[in-house]
Amino acid sequence: MSARARRSAATAAAVLAPVAIWAATDPLLGHPPRITDGEETLDLGAAPVAVVALLASLAGWALLAALERLGVRRARAVWTGVAVAVLAVSFLPLAGDGMDSGTRTALAAMHPAVAAVLIPGLAGRSRVHS
Repeated sequence: MSARARRSAATAAAVLAPVAIWAATDPLLGHPPRITDGEETLDLGAAPVAVVALLASLAGWALLAALERLGVRRARAVWTGVAVAVLAVSFLPLAGDGMDSGTRTALAAMHPAVAAVLIPGLAGRSRVHS
């Protein structure tokens, strides 16, 4: 499988992973993830979850491609370090107010689900068949 095909598949899987978690929390368990900011409430549906995962995935892919094109030594290792740091930072908003424990738990599961697919999927090496 080519690097582009593998990375495309990883991006698609990274979008589906949090949507699957959303499907378990909203329709199946009856707990729609919501964030409240003052008087405004944002319902986190499948589409926003998928869009955020897609944007994060594409940004990660773009950074990795840029590092590789610039000839950065150990580009994949550098990218993996950045990806892990971004994952860690992504948990900071979960410590704030505006969401109940069910929403916090769902979001806390979605973040590593994306990373678990995306990090090895983008940074992994292509297999060359001889």
